[in-house]
Amino acid sequence: MTSSSTDTPAPVLVLVPGAAGAPSDGSAPFHLADPTTPQLSVTDLVATRGDGVFETIGAFDGKPVNVGPHLERLARSCSLLEMPEPHQETIAAAIDAAIDAHAAVPELTVRVMYTRGIEGSGVPTCWIDAHVSADWGPYRTGIRVITLDRGLSTAVPETSPWLLPGAKTLSYAVNMAAVREAKRRGAADVLFVATDGYVLEGPTSTLLVRRGDTYLTTPVSAGVLPGTCVNTLFAALQHEGHEVREELMTVQDVATADGAWLLSSTRLAAPLTHLDETELPVDHELTARFEALLSGKA
Repeated sequence: MTSSSTDTPAPVLVLVPGAAGAPSDGSAPFHLADPTTPQLSVTDLVATRGDGVFETIGAFDGKPVNVGPHLERLARSCSLLEMPEPHQETIAAAIDAAIDAHAAVPELTVRVMYTRGIEGSGVPTCWIDAHVSADWGPYRTGIRVITLDRGLSTAVPETSPWLLPGAKTLSYAVNMAAVREAKRRGAADVLFVATDGYVLEGPTSTLLVRRGDTYLTTPVSAGVLPGTCVNTLFAALQHEGHEVREELMTVQDVATADGAWLLSSTRLAAPLTHLDETELPVDHELTARFEALLSGKA
């Protein structure tokens, strides 16, 4: 499936004025809106300053995955930005409404956008956009990844919290620039590296590394997002008797691993075929198992 097809079902837009609590005028906390009609004020701080947070949720055969963990992470990001706490039950219901209103498709991308709102209002703006997912099949087969310097050390969460490490903000220009740089170099994606030499995460993904029967990911304390996908896999792997843990890793640690993946809620598990110029082993059977777990089909 591809979002560029003329047969692709139309996206669904849900506005959530009750995202931080019941609207003061007593109106419904959320409602469907026309996605082809302008809805966002030009004075909203997300438009003028990129001041907001978001989450992206995958829905497979109409069933969203990890809604609770995503909304908990949304609340964590809001806390880091000192924004009003989102009303998670309202947003969860609005997510269900968006999925129900969309035509039935195998894979749906659901974005929850939560901004600081119109300047001076103190009221957040929130909307949910549900649309057919891009074709991530090539990523799930295997991707070439390059390392890029993020320009921050793993100590930043303690030394410079105002840089918002670990917050999923809507200021995504740097992340998108990194992906464009990867494509200029003939790769599909990026693994960010801290200035003290440790690998972090992808611009839109979480790192998972396999060394024998042990599975590793970067510690959240290093300034990466808490991964909803890696937590799902860790729970399953631990249940199967594997060791799982957070650990600071170097580029060499990843390059010499028995496998590595970039995980995300819509792409699922993308195995690394190459890290810079180093070829990595790819276990397609294990990747398929990860995909089943992350899509809620296992």
